[in-house]
Amino acid sequence: MSIVEDVEALRRIPYFATMDSAKLKLLAFTSTRVQLAQGGVLCREGEPGDAAYIVLEGEADIVVSAEDGRDVVVAHVPRNTFIGEMAVLRNAPRTATVVASSGLVALKVSKDAFFQLLRDQPAFAMELMRELAERLDDTTVQLRDARARLAALGA
Repeated sequence: MSIVEDVEALRRIPYFATMDSAKLKLLAFTSTRVQLAQGGVLCREGEPGDAAYIVLEGEADIVVSAEDGRDVVVAHVPRNTFIGEMAVLRNAPRTATVVASSGLVALKVSKDAFFQLLRDQPAFAMELMRELAERLDDTTVQLRDARARLAALGA
């Protein structure tokens, strides 16, 4: 894919829809294209959060290790999704593994480029905060429901 095609793909993602073309070109140029076959690992739980990813094509599963050692799929990520930003923002190890559930093409955005994007693009920063708040709300609802089920079981 060319830079022009990457810019068009980025423009289809709500975070970047209103961003200036020159900024999108810079983002595409400074990012690294990653291609994975189904089952390929984009990033692993416990690794440093050195980059975020933009899924341009394909889909992925977010997988965490359970206490009993089993892998548990906790989310499914479609194309046009920005992922991996939590570890970058927290400067912490990744909390999950991202596995391609189909062929996958993503842009890897370095930590430095990600923070530059936050500084230069307030609309992007606001949209990211909105998305993170929605995820937190969803997680809170799931936790409340799980606690209610456990209470009903007498645990």
